[in-house]
Amino acid sequence: MGVETAYGWHAREGALERLLPPWSQIRVLERPGPLTEGGRVVLEVPIGPVRVRWVLVYRGIVPGREFADEQVDGPFALWRHHHLFEALGPGRSSLRDRVEYLPPFGEAGALLGGGYLSREFERTFRYRHDVTTADLLSHERFTGRPRRTVAISGASGLIGTQLGAFLRSGGHTIRPLVRRIASAGEIAWDPSAGRVDLAAMEGVDAVVHLAGESIAGGRWTAERKRRILDSRVRGTRLVSQAMAGQRERPEVLITASGVGIYGDRGDELLDEDSAIEDGFLGEVGREWEAAAAPAVEAGIRVVHLRFGIVLSPAGGALAQMLPPFLLGAGGPIGSGRQWVSWISIDDAVDVLHEALFETRLAGPVNAMAPEPVQSREFAATLGRVLHRPALVPAPAFALRLLLGDLADEALLASQRAVPARLQRLGFRFRHPTLERAFRHVLGR
Repeated sequence: MGVETAYGWHAREGALERLLPPWSQIRVLERPGPLTEGGRVVLEVPIGPVRVRWVLVYRGIVPGREFADEQVDGPFALWRHHHLFEALGPGRSSLRDRVEYLPPFGEAGALLGGGYLSREFERTFRYRHDVTTADLLSHERFTGRPRRTVAISGASGLIGTQLGAFLRSGGHTIRPLVRRIASAGEIAWDPSAGRVDLAAMEGVDAVVHLAGESIAGGRWTAERKRRILDSRVRGTRLVSQAMAGQRERPEVLITASGVGIYGDRGDELLDEDSAIEDGFLGEVGREWEAAAAPAVEAGIRVVHLRFGIVLSPAGGALAQMLPPFLLGAGGPIGSGRQWVSWISIDDAVDVLHEALFETRLAGPVNAMAPEPVQSREFAATLGRVLHRPALVPAPAFALRLLLGDLADEALLASQRAVPARLQRLGFRFRHPTLERAFRHVLGR
């Protein structure tokens, strides 16, 4: 990448969120928007059992060449992080990070915690450079296309947060759909009441619909099942009707369901042409996708992404697995023979990006890595990456006792699914193997 491209990416909104490692649990409380001299960033950083504010100010900005962030309040005795960009020839550049710091309590802190901090910095900057390179390459695929205005429901969720940051860092505009009073640049909606601000929808080029009641949030009572189904069907129908009614209709609607739509299929290899099975998740998926009919009938391209387990320590299934694994009490679920379809959080974002621009994608699209694994291999790989044993299984009978139908359909079911349509288009995964994905998202 040229130096202007590399610097420009760092200077945009969203780059900071993309560069924060998911294992760090750092939260962005305040950001200045695009990179400007004196712009202030406020982070919340976990230090042991407490969280502290870390206030940084941008200094020494030389556009296209360098900038620094300097601590004005926070956990370090001294912090100054220099970002240095250098052109290496046509289309090539380098980025060097130089950090001047003193731990809390000065020299005494350096003696006690200097080794730990050095290892954490190495881990963090390896992650940052990997993300920077991969994000720039992803944006380059569609660099000649006009920048888009994208409405996102579920924008504050695990996938939505990273998708919004990724798109902003590429120069796109994001309009989150929110249930509270909307601020500037947001779209107010209330799926349960069937209301959406149509005026705020004007000018939107694409809609990514990620919102819905969590499937894995607890035992499936009759009331909970109703809320899960209603939240997906009503929200999708409302969004698709709003798009169909626009004077200038958006180009694409992307919905996000899950691989559970295929049911428990043993060793059968599943692609997008495989039948949707009966069962609660099959019913939800079928009605969810059908609710986009108004957009389809209006001539809008509709993509139904069917995600595998999205891997990130910041949330979702992996975040729930980590505590027992780190304690050495992790292991396979049930028999360990059922197939698990998965995808790293960054590949999930890349698939959504692909669906926004790739006009050959329409209808159901499997969104998972090309190598599903059995549950016992999943557990063994996570244990190996964490340097922990993975020998304590979660018995099927105990899961059924605790979670009822949720255990059978979401945890014990076998789905050996592959992303056939993405593969036919030549889509390249950042993390095609499970170990590679774990090492990236966990910084190991």
